[in-house]
Amino acid sequence: MPQYPRIMIPSRLAALTSLAVLAACGGDSNAIATTFDTNAEGSSGLSASASGTTGAVETTTDPTAGTASASASTGDPTADTTAAETGTPGCTGNEDCVGDPGGAVCNAMGECVDCTPEDDPCAEGNYCDPGSSECVPGCIADDDCGGDLTCDLSNNTCVGCVVDVECPLGSVCDAGTCVPGCNEQQGCQKGLACCVEQCIDILTDEAFCGACDTPCEPDNATGECVDGTCTIPDGNCANGFDDCNGAVNDGCEVDGLCVCAPNQAYDCYSGPNGTQDVGVCTTGTQTCNGDGTALGPCIGQVLPGLEVCGSGADENCDGDVDEDPDIDGDGWTVCGGDCCDDVGVGCLSPLLVNPGAFEFGGNVVDDDCDGNIDNVLPDCDAGLASNSAVANQYAQAIDLCQFTTLNPANPEDRIWGVINSSLTLANGAGAPAANSRSIRSGFGNVIVPEFGDRLAVFSSGRAADSNDANPAPAAYQDGQAMGTSSAVPADWYAANGNSLPNAPGCPAAVGNTAFNPVMLTVDVRVPTNALSFSVMMYFFSSEYPEYVCTQFNDFFVTLVDSTNNTNPADGNIAIYDDGATQWPLGVNILAASDGLFTQCSNGAISQCGAADNYNGCAGTNELAGTGMDTQGATLFSCGYAGRYGGGTGWLNMTGNVTPGEVMTLRFAVWDTGDELFDSVVLLDDFQWSVEASEPGVQPG
Repeated sequence: MPQYPRIMIPSRLAALTSLAVLAACGGDSNAIATTFDTNAEGSSGLSASASGTTGAVETTTDPTAGTASASASTGDPTADTTAAETGTPGCTGNEDCVGDPGGAVCNAMGECVDCTPEDDPCAEGNYCDPGSSECVPGCIADDDCGGDLTCDLSNNTCVGCVVDVECPLGSVCDAGTCVPGCNEQQGCQKGLACCVEQCIDILTDEAFCGACDTPCEPDNATGECVDGTCTIPDGNCANGFDDCNGAVNDGCEVDGLCVCAPNQAYDCYSGPNGTQDVGVCTTGTQTCNGDGTALGPCIGQVLPGLEVCGSGADENCDGDVDEDPDIDGDGWTVCGGDCCDDVGVGCLSPLLVNPGAFEFGGNVVDDDCDGNIDNVLPDCDAGLASNSAVANQYAQAIDLCQFTTLNPANPEDRIWGVINSSLTLANGAGAPAANSRSIRSGFGNVIVPEFGDRLAVFSSGRAADSNDANPAPAAYQDGQAMGTSSAVPADWYAANGNSLPNAPGCPAAVGNTAFNPVMLTVDVRVPTNALSFSVMMYFFSSEYPEYVCTQFNDFFVTLVDSTNNTNPADGNIAIYDDGATQWPLGVNILAASDGLFTQCSNGAISQCGAADNYNGCAGTNELAGTGMDTQGATLFSCGYAGRYGGGTGWLNMTGNVTPGEVMTLRFAVWDTGDELFDSVVLLDDFQWSVEASEPGVQPG
């Protein structure tokens, strides 16, 4: 469309778990504690990881050597060849990645990347911190610790042994470290026997025979002590091991080790260190089989579980009763309904999952912690009366179907939803004309709701199509003096330099009076996982075509009062941004894009202004029965004899929000300059999104 010349038109008439228990055979019964790490399961959420890339280098061929050599930018043939130039990995250790934009960790491919708990390239003694994606000292699993160390999850540190059976055969636990030795609980490797807490060769070591006066471990010996040397009597086996049947050297012994004393019961516990016999957690019992080759299951042990809210017991065995943490700091505790409070299995994004979130369909996550995955709110607009005066019902008509309170007594009731709604004039005060708003099951002969059973209708005239009642229709072309007026929204007006914005090249409207205005204001608490919202809208004006680009063009605004500063400076998202200009939504939007005003007749326009032509109309079938296809009794056609109004078609209008905030939305329409040639806006299908938007309108 051309840029319209600025013109002035005279005023019209009136508004638009280790077991490696190697007990000495026939030894006394001893408790053997075994441990393994446990991990708590959380619920689902969302996560992401980023990897760095190594830079490509160019190589040149040295004709004197017959090999490829790195080509330095200086061209110096004596220059040293770097790892990057010879194609070797870009890093060999994390120290090479300090300051690298790809990340602080060197992976197996020689690339500097951010680590993630799922892909942890950190060295032993370190683990991937999910908060910074860097390797930090400590652990979150035994695999993060080297040698015989285990991970103490209470402080994320690698610790040594606690009991002897945690050490390899031939070593015992001494002050947290496995050192060479043996005892009744921890034995020796095959071919050795435990003597005075040392593993020795039972056939040749004189220390074993003790110079024949204090034989050591006689039940395990197969030889006799002669002159300080062990000899083997005829008929005995040379392996020196009991076959675990309780009788020594009763034949050729088994070639193997006794794991435990046959039929002996041992204490057992497989929970994390520090939780045994704490709170509800108790030690169990496991029994050795008749062959002494294996221990049975641990029976009767109670392991840590999830803390049960208000039970008066310590179910997670950490020493505290009924603690109710908010680990992710999102304002909801576990007992307060947060089903994903800490990163774990199935809970990757705790901040986005809590009772204050909206259910984002298709992500297989119970976002709002109501026990159901991917459930959506049911329709809430069925049966609403067309002439309703209840503002909240207009919020329902546009499919805002959840309601809440501003300051609930219980934090768990701090869900998202509509807090309050009102119907006023454009300045936020006074009641609009009752006939200027309605709730309909459709509009005209073709248009139906985009979602649910109803849509909201607001007009600078009668909010009715040609066949409606309550309220009944009146000709849009003539216009209806509804007997109401007010100033336009003051904050929006001031943000535009105390003038009414208009399409480039079109004359500005005079004054700041909104004739026949109606405004729906909705205060809403935003879901904790929402970054934007959208509303479907359809704008009609009887000013098409003859009054396009005149000072009488009606206004429709959608003002977003949010702490998010990515919306337009004046708060109005009822605009089209072509990258250079923000076009306010009205009949003049047709000059910005052919896809924004489509239900109309092509041809000559602006007969009452600077005459021009428009060919962006796609048809007129959706105008049928709307009242925009009917001429009024009074002719203000400037000689035009074609269709008597036009519309945009459904447009998708979007704006950005701050998660968890309380924001205000104001939808307003009014006549400009006089009370003739009325306009109508339809609103429906309000939706939240987890992604930010480009504020404004686009074809729906």
